[in-house]
Amino acid sequence: MNDASNQNEALAGAIGLFDEPDALLHAAGKVRDAGYTEWDCHTPYPVHGLDQAMGLRPSPIPIICLLAGFGGAGLGFFFMWWTSVVDYPVLIGGKPLFSWPAFIPPTFEFFVLFAALTTFACVLFFCRLFRWHSPLHDADVMREVTTTRFGIVLKAEDARFSWTEAQRLLAEAGCRDIRPLPVWQASGSAAGVHDQEGVQP
Repeated sequence: MNDASNQNEALAGAIGLFDEPDALLHAAGKVRDAGYTEWDCHTPYPVHGLDQAMGLRPSPIPIICLLAGFGGAGLGFFFMWWTSVVDYPVLIGGKPLFSWPAFIPPTFEFFVLFAALTTFACVLFFCRLFRWHSPLHDADVMREVTTTRFGIVLKAEDARFSWTEAQRLLAEAGCRDIRPLPVWQASGSAAGVHDQEGVQP
């Protein structure tokens, strides 16, 4: 196995840092055009046009949650009809068993409940928030991209990734601060990275 392969295996990716959002937008377009599929951007605040620059498709979450809401409303309405008319009909004051106006408030509540729970589950799934750990947590760049700088991450799991190619691509995109993202080790430190005097920051 050559040195390049060994180096790639020791990396979880490459990180490029920018000082201006416009520079990040330009770099995102370059990475998108290069054919990368496993990459992401990190910014301290929403950057207008970044979704388009990354080539992201519209989120499916609104449609999924709307369908879940209507499904919950239908299920709740059916359940009230079934219990009132079929399973346990009780005639009260000569009123019809299927008194649908009384079912409207619970139906609305079923809509909200199912939509809210589905939204929560979709955010966890699509944003991958169920992961307990990410190599980015051990990189000092997270402190920077949540305050004043803008970052773009090329992940090593991408078939096109190599450290040399990632450096070249980011440099051509105008990035002046390119850093390797070491693979996390279970021992509590990143591979190939040693803190001064063996003390964790």
